[in-house]
Amino acid sequence: MNAKRQLAIRTENLVRIYKLKPGRKEKREARKKGGEAPELKELVALDHVDMEVHQGEIFGLLGPNGAGKTTLIKILTTLLSPTSGQAWVDGLDVETRAAEIRRRINMVAGGETSGYGLLTVQENLWMFAQFYGLDNKTTNERIHELLELVGLADRKNTKISDLSTGLRQKMNFVRGFITDPQIVFLDEPTLGLDVGSSREVRNYVNTWVMDRPEKTVLLTTHYMAEADELCDRVAIIDQGKILACDTPSTLKHTLQRDAVFRLQVTYLPEAADLVCHIEGVRQCVHRHDDECTELSLILEGEDVLAPVIARLSENEARLLSLEKREPTLEDVFMALVGRRLDEDTSHLADEA
Repeated sequence: MNAKRQLAIRTENLVRIYKLKPGRKEKREARKKGGEAPELKELVALDHVDMEVHQGEIFGLLGPNGAGKTTLIKILTTLLSPTSGQAWVDGLDVETRAAEIRRRINMVAGGETSGYGLLTVQENLWMFAQFYGLDNKTTNERIHELLELVGLADRKNTKISDLSTGLRQKMNFVRGFITDPQIVFLDEPTLGLDVGSSREVRNYVNTWVMDRPEKTVLLTTHYMAEADELCDRVAIIDQGKILACDTPSTLKHTLQRDAVFRLQVTYLPEAADLVCHIEGVRQCVHRHDDECTELSLILEGEDVLAPVIARLSENEARLLSLEKREPTLEDVFMALVGRRLDEDTSHLADEA
């Protein structure tokens, strides 16, 4: 029991399966054949997830769209029930102690539209604080402190409907911390923020946990540098499964024996397909612009680079630049998942 109390979040064999209704095309085809309506399809969003987040930790959850991140967060914040398995937040079961959990947590979701548009920034934050039973003195002190932090103090009397997307996200961030929760879930917290504001947000999150060792943060982000800078540990999730979980430095160390290169060649759409089957190429991901193609390569050794360049040259691609790099968290993600985190994976099932 003592071990469990030291964990802010714990999941055990957590499974979530969505039942998907058949589309119109499937229904039409079934009617033409005179058969019964097609059965509901199953989508496994979480596949026996075991995860532990320690108290006082900033824990990162990285995965492409459709990986299961949002489903997992919804279960941990008591917005969704698991199909099977169990989850505990601050030592409380998410299914039987939901009301108690909600008083101890808060959440910031990037890009969301929150608050009532006709109310001002200060009015929205005050109203939200009242839902948690904060007294007026504490509420006003925290509103002032946090609005100053994110540079919104001069907009406190501005209606939400008149704020830009970036300013609304700043207000969302303030809303997430105004209740001083035990555990805060940050789902893309810097989405829509400029570089300076993003840095301030990261600094605040880091200081918040350092000054309050009993507090915990679970962070999802599409910015690898953000995860590397902030997170004590990172879990990489894809297709509902946790593929790896460790400190950023330990995860990067797993690639130390490999050779990591980034090279640019003249525009060649099929570049990745041409080199990915060469012996010794562990992973190859490409990016294109109007004039060139960039390849991120993870090779078993430096000697594999020569046949890669030869294959590209055979297809009339001219080498523009070549860089050998130390492994990054993005390289680890690419090696495990097979694509960059920032690639569009909307063709995968969305995390409803």
